[in-house]
Amino acid sequence: MAKQKFRYKGLIAPCGINCGACMAYLRKKNPCGGCLGLHSAKPKYCRQCSVVTCATRKLLDSGFCYDCEKFPCRRIRQLDKRYRTKYHMSMIENLRIIQGEGLEVFLERENNRWLCPDCGAPASVHRDACFVCGAAVR
Repeated sequence: MAKQKFRYKGLIAPCGINCGACMAYLRKKNPCGGCLGLHSAKPKYCRQCSVVTCATRKLLDSGFCYDCEKFPCRRIRQLDKRYRTKYHMSMIENLRIIQGEGLEVFLERENNRWLCPDCGAPASVHRDACFVCGAAVR
């Protein structure tokens, strides 16, 4: 099966996470609209995200935390450590790629990274197996 091409533009949160690869965004029932999406579609813990609140309050030029004078702040370091340990993904690395190489390069990398190698369905950072066919995605 030919792999689909997903564009995650608008789904990259200020912290560098790709909402398009989040389990809450990909689920069929009550999907989340992403960190930058409609407030009402987000789970409560996302609506209360201190990183999005901070980035919005500071109105960072790029919209990403790397423009903050405190980057990487304590909260980003905590999230990054948890995601590197549990999900093999680094928000700080994502932000450095976006900052250094541009959003388009990062989006292409994400497009290649978060597709099931067997069926081409979008994959989740939070799961080791494809939702559709069960193939390993990491």
